[in-house]
Amino acid sequence: MQAIQVKVPGGCQALQLVEIPLPVPRDNEVRVKAQFIGISSADILIRKGIYSWMPALPAIPGNEMVGVIDAVGSKVSPDLHGQVVLVSSRELDFRGGCYAQAICVPAASVFVLPKSINPIDAICLPNYQLAGAILHHSGIRPSKSAVVYGAAGGVGFAISQLAMADGMQVISIVSSEEKKTFVKNSGIQFVLNRTQDDLREEVMKITDGTGVDLVCAMGGDDFIANLDLLAPLGTLLSFGILGGIPDDNIYSELRKRLGKSLGVRVYSIHTLDHDSELRRGLMIRAIDLLSEGRIEPQAPTIFKLSEACSAHELMESGALIGKLVLVPDD
Repeated sequence: MQAIQVKVPGGCQALQLVEIPLPVPRDNEVRVKAQFIGISSADILIRKGIYSWMPALPAIPGNEMVGVIDAVGSKVSPDLHGQVVLVSSRELDFRGGCYAQAICVPAASVFVLPKSINPIDAICLPNYQLAGAILHHSGIRPSKSAVVYGAAGGVGFAISQLAMADGMQVISIVSSEEKKTFVKNSGIQFVLNRTQDDLREEVMKITDGTGVDLVCAMGGDDFIANLDLLAPLGTLLSFGILGGIPDDNIYSELRKRLGKSLGVRVYSIHTLDHDSELRRGLMIRAIDLLSEGRIEPQAPTIFKLSEACSAHELMESGALIGKLVLVPDD
């Protein structure tokens, strides 16, 4: 079968299309034949060899797959054969493995998808699982309002939609007018273009001068400026580093705003690596919300598995709108 491997970490050319044997499920495993493979920022870190949970080389990137179970182990119920399932490496002992035509995983790790869900929509579910963790289980106080950066991308879009579904006032931040239109068309009422709008002025206008309880951002030189968007006791939360590590002295900046008693949190869903019940519960809730139509992923941008290099180039360009997905070549 075809798979994408990283033998020597580096740029997009490090993603090599290889032929490897079709895996055979062990006693307690199922084999999932890929229909859709999600691309995430963690895949880029694996490709570069700098992921904190780096798999051994040669590594197959990819942390999420939707597909059909086409083989089961001897100790697995045959009823699972033919089921459409979601594979998330958050449920596995290793990260990666999904940039392939098939993968074998423990039967207990997969999420069986209801027939009411379009499989291509389901590939976005790990983003909504992460969004639920950020909004409700990241150790911050309950929030009634939020500013969300990267709202035209997979995670930022999911945070924005889920926050809306949970009754929060949401202000989404994007980097172009094209992305602004995309997000507004998804039902988000307040969308700002960080390249054109005065974010502090607009956020304060929307919130009647109060600010928001939560800002979800991705690093960068202007990361600390987001403290000025917060209401008293608000939290600035980093859910990624695509913008780079800020150089500011964060403690000094917090002291400058001492009267508002603000907080900064760097969040990773790896916090839940040892809390299977909560982690799986967040995914099951996301599946239910999608089935009920309360969240609605946008149509993804699709590349063939053999085009993984081009897909990574697009993701790193900053021009991406929505989710990136790979499909098997045949």
